[in-house]
Amino acid sequence: MNHATPQVGAPVGTFTQLLSSTRRGARLARLLAVTELRSRGASQELTERAELVVAELAANAVLHGHVPGRCFRLTLVLDPTAGRLRIEVSDARGDFLPLPRPTDTAPDPLPTGGRGLTLVTALADHWDCVPYPPSGKTVRAVLTTPVGA
Repeated sequence: MNHATPQVGAPVGTFTQLLSSTRRGARLARLLAVTELRSRGASQELTERAELVVAELAANAVLHGHVPGRCFRLTLVLDPTAGRLRIEVSDARGDFLPLPRPTDTAPDPLPTGGRGLTLVTALADHWDCVPYPPSGKTVRAVLTTPVGA
């Protein structure tokens, strides 16, 4: 079930949504993030960067963090006066690194994956990964805009 829920004690400007761990859920995370940021008056530049970061983190949650029957959580914390946005995507798997690929096949010269966190690194001012009790993890990315932008 996908309903936006306010967090108790959460700062103003916080949006949290549970989403199904499916491709549709990842797409919905991106669309909801853009809608939420636009409704709160975030700059176009910040919204566009956030859209790409949310898309990558949500796709990773679905592809690498999926546990059958468990959802992933998208949280946005916007502080417009500081020009700062924190994006959090929490999933049910606690392993911080992707599972190793089989070594018995030849490497793909044009792989279609493996660049997501490189993109997040380029777009975010900072990102990290922390445990999400009881058994999951949260990937957090912070995006800022210059004052007056």
